[in-house]
Amino acid sequence: MSQKLVERIGWAASAIAILMWFSFIDQIRLNLSGQKGSLLIPIVVTINCILWTMFGLGKKNWQIISANVPGIFLGVLTALTAL
Repeated sequence: MSQKLVERIGWAASAIAILMWFSFIDQIRLNLSGQKGSLLIPIVVTINCILWTMFGLGKKNWQIISANVPGIFLGVLTALTAL
């Protein structure tokens, strides 16, 4: 597989990961309307995204970083609204 193709796949995967994290917005909306969701899922997501972001920073890999930073913020926000 060519390096250019691998690079494109990496950015496509990053875009899909970002969309996945933004799906938490619906859970935040439900939490705020009184339909509380799981607290465990957003906590685990936040920890996972923090670790992947740290890894990406260590490797200077912007695909990994950009894919996980939204998960940190949305995971924390989802956890806070689930309380």
